[in-house]
Amino acid sequence: MEIGILGGGIAGLSVALALRKQGYNPRVYERRAEPATMGAGVTLWPNASFVLDQLGLLQDIDAIGGRPLAMHRQDAVGNALGGLDIALLDRTMGYPTYTVLRRHLQEVLLDHVVRARIPVAFGHRAVGIELDANGRAVAHFENGASIRPDLLIGADGRMDSVARKFVAGDNTPVYQGFVNWIGVAQGQHALVDDISIQDFWGAGERFGCVAVRPQLVYWAAAQARPLSDAIPAADIRREVEDLFAGWPEPVARIIRATPADAIRLIAVHDLEPLHTWSRANVLLVGDAAHAPLPTSGQGACQALEDAWHLVRCLDGASGSLDEAFRAFTKIRSPKTAKLAEQGRGFARGLFATDPETCRLRNERAKASDPLRDVQVLAAGWGQGLPMPQIAAVARLRRRASHSTCTAYSDDFYRSAPTAL
Repeated sequence: MEIGILGGGIAGLSVALALRKQGYNPRVYERRAEPATMGAGVTLWPNASFVLDQLGLLQDIDAIGGRPLAMHRQDAVGNALGGLDIALLDRTMGYPTYTVLRRHLQEVLLDHVVRARIPVAFGHRAVGIELDANGRAVAHFENGASIRPDLLIGADGRMDSVARKFVAGDNTPVYQGFVNWIGVAQGQHALVDDISIQDFWGAGERFGCVAVRPQLVYWAAAQARPLSDAIPAADIRREVEDLFAGWPEPVARIIRATPADAIRLIAVHDLEPLHTWSRANVLLVGDAAHAPLPTSGQGACQALEDAWHLVRCLDGASGSLDEAFRAFTKIRSPKTAKLAEQGRGFARGLFATDPETCRLRNERAKASDPLRDVQVLAAGWGQGLPMPQIAAVARLRRRASHSTCTAYSDDFYRSAPTAL
């Protein structure tokens, strides 16, 4: 079966590797002229590490990534707001959490793709998909080339996905009311005391920083603002420094250690969940199918899960793409839609500007039960994966749900980690 993949990001490359591992021969078509270096960093939670292990990549990730043991929350003046015991989460789910620079993750994926002899055609920007006389999708590229594979996988992102427009008829991203400044800080000396995730909450503002090594930290600063104001300042680093002046260290230290030309402003969008992820022989994966806010903590992780599930659905479908697509969507849609909903809910609370709302948000965070938070995240993130101990955690969660009126979404709100 001839398989074409639109998009050479995390989703597209991980799907290509999973397909090759199962004996398929995919080809990847990437719009950029060379490998992407955009973005700051990615937290690979245990569900992502499970997939990376299955793909044979975990040893390489271990060599380049940090191993955070905890996430600490504070308000804008340094009062503790609880956190997350990442070491306990890792033990509960049976796999480690890693923090990596996005470009380094991309390099690992691409290196394995090259070693697997999977062709990657750079400079192929898809501009449209249409059906031929036999009902097979034909993808057209800006450079004049066209492809007509047996299976066309749309892994072409959230903001301008040609595949999503073909499948759903619309691919308009939804602005969620806040911007992110992202960057990577690097110093000759330690910028932070340990390898951890630090999350600072203000009123309509947030600063999160994630250590890969003490001298290497990626970060995101955020503020609620109208889309019309989502315009980079002339001096972008000074803007961030002024906005977060007086916040607890290491905030100022990290901003100062970031080159101004390496800071990027992003107007944060997501996509409405789809009921249908396929049309004809085209299937959506990754952000093209489900693009949660960064507050979900699971964007890259869910792209990796797509890869693991897709090959199993194809192998179990007796050659029928329709059957494979239905099975894949049935497995993946409920989990990704829930994560998108939770990410939006978390963002609404996080970027509230009303003082009383912020006070209540902070009190709820401080009152969280660390063990319960780990159980909630382990059960939710491990759903659908054969990970160690996840079945036992799910049983504990079900029993707890019968004895308390606290909703799952409320648990997630308290325990949700930072995502950058």
